[in-house]
Amino acid sequence: MKQLTAFQKDYLAKLREEEISVLAENFEIISSFKKYCEAMGIFLGDDNFKYYHTSGIIATYPNLIALLNDDLTVDKEGLLDFDILCKQFARKRFMNGFLDCGNYMLMAHYYFRRGYHQINNFAPSFIDMFWELPKPKMQSYISIDPDSVRINMDGYAIMERDMWFGAKFDKFIESIPDGIVKLRPPLDVDDSILSFFFASAYCLDVKWSTKEFIKSIQIEEFKSEEITITKNTNDYYPVRYIHAEYDLQSQSFRHFDGAIHFYSSEEYFRRRDNDFNYNSKNTNHIKTLSQKLFKINGTVEVEHFVEFTSHFFTKNPLIIEYFEGGYPKYIIEMLEKVRANN
Repeated sequence: MKQLTAFQKDYLAKLREEEISVLAENFEIISSFKKYCEAMGIFLGDDNFKYYHTSGIIATYPNLIALLNDDLTVDKEGLLDFDILCKQFARKRFMNGFLDCGNYMLMAHYYFRRGYHQINNFAPSFIDMFWELPKPKMQSYISIDPDSVRINMDGYAIMERDMWFGAKFDKFIESIPDGIVKLRPPLDVDDSILSFFFASAYCLDVKWSTKEFIKSIQIEEFKSEEITITKNTNDYYPVRYIHAEYDLQSQSFRHFDGAIHFYSSEEYFRRRDNDFNYNSKNTNHIKTLSQKLFKINGTVEVEHFVEFTSHFFTKNPLIIEYFEGGYPKYIIEMLEKVRANN
């Protein structure tokens, strides 16, 4: 395990001090929520509560959302109908990613957050866009945090703005040939630059295929090997995944979804330098764990697909390179300076 620096240790200690202080100041709110849960047969202790400045005061308990809301219907992919959620629970201004249930707030799944963890804010700006998605002709579904709720109702949400913008895309989907594209960051820059400017991207794999009048796209984003995530006590390499189906007759996408694929170490190193045809070329197939994060059915215009996809792969200029044919200007300028100094 990587050793923490003195600065990091001091920062974490100060965060812990702040957490203890905020939890103590909100003793009555916490006690009230405990009593609310007790009436429903859910018994929470002090260790079930944490405070993060990005999320607020959080109560965590296994399967808490289902225990508090036995009328919520999760589909076979683990998603909730967002339109139904918004009719049942209120959206609050300046609090995208949260839904007000009266005594607590539901939260979009923490896999939408930076670093896939509750301690961080939602990565700009996918959740903001999803919460404000235009409804006509679209049915949207979202994954929420199944075990945690926010209980400080009168607080606020940290809003981040980033120098990350959606890609421009002026190609006709019909004209894109079927096949595979693999994009890699420059090989002549060091790991610190890849981490900061390329969001630790190792590669971006894209595959187009056509069957009758439906043209499908799949995209997988592999991070460098130091990016891991713990799920059910096991360590995995998280790989963001996009899938969409374009109707050649209506000239719009009819389906669009995103997920995280969880690669074991052995699967990750077998797959990352290959492509989407790995399983068709090998007898030892890879079948990863997967968790769906969102889906949109109906009529999804090309511009919405491009914008949502760009922000799903936030801060990874490889997706901009794919859609626009080149890096953003700030990446080009950075690479020129780095290479000039080498």
